[in-house]
Amino acid sequence: MAEVRPLTPSDLSPLTGPAHPPLLTSHTVGSALARAADLLEAAGVPDARREADELYAAIVGRATSAAWLEREQPSTEALRVRLDAAVRHRAQGWPQAYAAGRANFRGHWLTVDRRVLIPRPETEGLVEVVLEWLRAAGGRRGAEGGSVVADIGTGSGAIAVALALESPAGRIIATDRSAGALAVARANVAEHGVASRVELCRGHLLAPLGNGRVDVVVSNPPYVATGEWERLEPGVRTFEPREALDGGPDGLGAIREIVVSSRAVLNDGGLLALEVDAPRAGRVAELAAEAGFNSCTILHDLFGRPRYVRAWRPSDGSD
Repeated sequence: MAEVRPLTPSDLSPLTGPAHPPLLTSHTVGSALARAADLLEAAGVPDARREADELYAAIVGRATSAAWLEREQPSTEALRVRLDAAVRHRAQGWPQAYAAGRANFRGHWLTVDRRVLIPRPETEGLVEVVLEWLRAAGGRRGAEGGSVVADIGTGSGAIAVALALESPAGRIIATDRSAGALAVARANVAEHGVASRVELCRGHLLAPLGNGRVDVVVSNPPYVATGEWERLEPGVRTFEPREALDGGPDGLGAIREIVVSSRAVLNDGGLLALEVDAPRAGRVAELAAEAGFNSCTILHDLFGRPRYVRAWRPSDGSD
């Protein structure tokens, strides 16, 4: 699948020069958005004007208000082509992020396509759980060059990029078994200028870590039971990668592996932070306790649902 790149400043500036004659004054951002809204409305997309504005914001990587603030600016052919393609895909039922090829995560615009899950607000909360631990641990581990974080099943790289941009972590190791997902993550790491701190590794769950030690294991693993697949929203079931969602017969297959393997790779006092679904949160906390973790706590997301399991490896020097 072709990789979607964000528009560059040259794409967004009026095209001039011999090869690109000046655009007609009618070719404004506002006129492009009006056309987009008309096409979306004709396709039966609810609230078509808002959808058009949000697609534009994603394409240019700015706030939704940009659609209004920039409406009088001349548009470019590159912008119109991208917006028309996004509108066409949205009209065909694609999720908005896939249609635009971009998703916002904690204020950072990321490239996304159907090789990776669309980053969601719940996962922003998982990042916050890790940030809280890293800020508290920063002084203790700072002399050693900063904490090392392992982001397991990185997908688009959303967690890894956010931690590299927002945290005092010295190094983030992001793993995924999907070559396609790692290609998307690599594009996002490069775009945000964090390649010196984020190492992308292909392999199954924690396997790429080998015998290495880390201070944090964080993951948004597959946690949908196979039998629940057909009950998912059509937009998720039809478009998002099943391998990133299906957690096996009870939804806990990947989680069990991560919990057990994390006990072996975490340094004393290290953090295990997992995003799970509400019905399984209690069982995941039990799995962590059974694996020898301390302070296994269930935390709630922004919607008040049990969503995160946080636990610490005992500081007892045992393996």
